[in-house]
Amino acid sequence: MAKEIVNRVKNSGIITIDFDDLLLPNIFEIDLKDWLVDDFFLVEKNFRESINLHNWITYSNSYVCIFCSNDAIIPQWAYMLLSSKISEVTNKVIIGKSDQLYEKIYQDLIENLNLDDYRNKSVVVKGCSSNKVPKNAYYLITSKLKDVAKSIMYGEACSAVPVFKKPR
Repeated sequence: MAKEIVNRVKNSGIITIDFDDLLLPNIFEIDLKDWLVDDFFLVEKNFRESINLHNWITYSNSYVCIFCSNDAIIPQWAYMLLSSKISEVTNKVIIGKSDQLYEKIYQDLIENLNLDDYRNKSVVVKGCSSNKVPKNAYYLITSKLKDVAKSIMYGEACSAVPVFKKPR
């Protein structure tokens, strides 16, 4: 007689948080190098013209990273000028590298999680992701869930590493 295979993970009530399931917003990068003369020199007149001719609507409801990929010296007013235009369509702007942008995205996503879904539950935070998940996201999700979850684990439900267990 064949014994019935029972999916104990499915029947355990463990909830898995998979960062791939979180809906990422549109992401754009603006490299100021492309707005410079010879990729290196900021000429105010040219820069202002480029900003005024640029289609800022493209960035509506998106996260935007503004940076310069080369060693050009960009004056602060240039970032202020860009900010004055882009803030008309979005307020989700990072001046810096894309890693900082992804940290902001995941911070916002985690802050908006409905904690009631995890109250007194065992939660596994899936470790492998096809998205660019910053290490800080794992800290943020752990600190957010510690107050409500019965336990927090990392990995896969079938072989998770215990991270936190609420005292009885």
